[in-house]
Amino acid sequence: MKALLDEAARDGTIYLLGGVVLVLLLARTLRIEERRRLLVPVYLTVLHLLALPFVVLTRGEAAAHQVARLVALLAEAMAVIGWAGALLFARLLPPVGVRVSGILRDVVMVGASLVAGFTIAHREGFNLGGIIATSAVLTAVVGFSLQDVLGNVMGGLSLQLEGGFEAGDWVKVGEVSGRVKEIRWRHTAIETRNGDTVVYPNALIARSQITVLAHSEARAGRTRRWVWFNVDFRHPPTEVIAAVEEALASGSIAGVAAAPRADCVLMELGESYGRYAARYWLTDLHADDGTDSVIRTRIFYALSRAAVPLSIPAHAVFVTEDNVARRQRREGEALERRERLLAQVELFARFSEADRKDLAARMRPARFAAGEVVHRQGAEAHWLYVLAGGEIEERVAHDGIEEVVCRVRAPEIFGEMSLMTGSPRLATVVAATGIECFRLDKLDFERIKQLPQVVEHIAQVIARRRMDLDRASSQLEVEARSRKLEVAEKDIGDRIREFFGVEPDEPPGG
Repeated sequence: MKALLDEAARDGTIYLLGGVVLVLLLARTLRIEERRRLLVPVYLTVLHLLALPFVVLTRGEAAAHQVARLVALLAEAMAVIGWAGALLFARLLPPVGVRVSGILRDVVMVGASLVAGFTIAHREGFNLGGIIATSAVLTAVVGFSLQDVLGNVMGGLSLQLEGGFEAGDWVKVGEVSGRVKEIRWRHTAIETRNGDTVVYPNALIARSQITVLAHSEARAGRTRRWVWFNVDFRHPPTEVIAAVEEALASGSIAGVAAAPRADCVLMELGESYGRYAARYWLTDLHADDGTDSVIRTRIFYALSRAAVPLSIPAHAVFVTEDNVARRQRREGEALERRERLLAQVELFARFSEADRKDLAARMRPARFAAGEVVHRQGAEAHWLYVLAGGEIEERVAHDGIEEVVCRVRAPEIFGEMSLMTGSPRLATVVAATGIECFRLDKLDFERIKQLPQVVEHIAQVIARRRMDLDRASSQLEVEARSRKLEVAEKDIGDRIREFFGVEPDEPPGG
């Protein structure tokens, strides 16, 4: 036992074990992949400890003792290099902003291990000349047979050294786009938005054109998306662009950056159509297709409200038996549907059948996608909407706080106060679902013959709806003031504590 302890002291095993304890104490603060890297130094440390008894037992045999001692010293040196590498690359360099890629780190560790190995072997009396000559021939044979593998390895090393992208970045290689999952010695793995993992040989990656869509360290990676659509050339581009841009700016869209704002541009004039593109900045790169769908929906409803149809191929031919009777029947069915809708709304309950029929003929369709703002609080507009399908939210803002005060389902009306009295909009109306509306303007009501007889009824309905909205708004105003007071109290308290150097109170149970 004494001889074993003397050998351990001679080889510096005590210092090795001290380093092991230190690194293992810090292991809790390391990431999982860094902890896995510690397994190799652990195995080498165990190998060194197992080799020490053989070093002691073979002291009488020179050749066996030399080999046993070489194994023990090599295992010790490589374990020390492993522990030192863990401390350097995982604990010391990251706090100062230096990040070393995995492949470069492996190259450094292997290089240090080779230098240490040859130094120890030379010191222990081994002939390195024959080993180097043999290894040179062996390297040439292996290099010739594994040139593809070595090409991938060198490609991976060049990717890491150049630093064009790293694990976690969003990239596009050819037609494949996704997040870089890992960069290994031989390949780079890219995880697509569909959850598939595409593995590219590093040699191919090094020769390909790579588009970096977003870096992992970016606070919010984003990329610009283009949504294409065609409109018949007979509609002025200014009208199309204005309608689409208004729809894209109406209410926030999840995954779409607020700035720069989404816009619409005319990109091409075809034989019978104009080719347009809605451009926006996507902030959630996982939700590209879903966000494109929302944008297309907004475009569809915006063009529908503006009576601008999407184009169809000029060579398409539709053969439909049509005549005056057929058109009249369709128009009559649509008119009857609008009349039934007006009859279900309380505001028009006392209107004569003739007046409702006249209003129904003047109603103009207006459809909105879910999330679109129909009108904003404080805006001046002299028309109302008849909600035929879907559901809306009425939102009221006080002191910068906007909350939903009520939800309205079809059949119902909204915006009647501005139409009847000329006052600004009392609330912001947002389509909670896709909604179908019909719009009636002030001029439409001025032509109603029975209007003087139903003014009192209209006033009663509007007054009751106004009281309900005021009650909800008052409650919101009280809540807004309470929140504002809480924020002010906290701000003043923080300033007092900072001025006097007073520590904040511990929360109960803290």
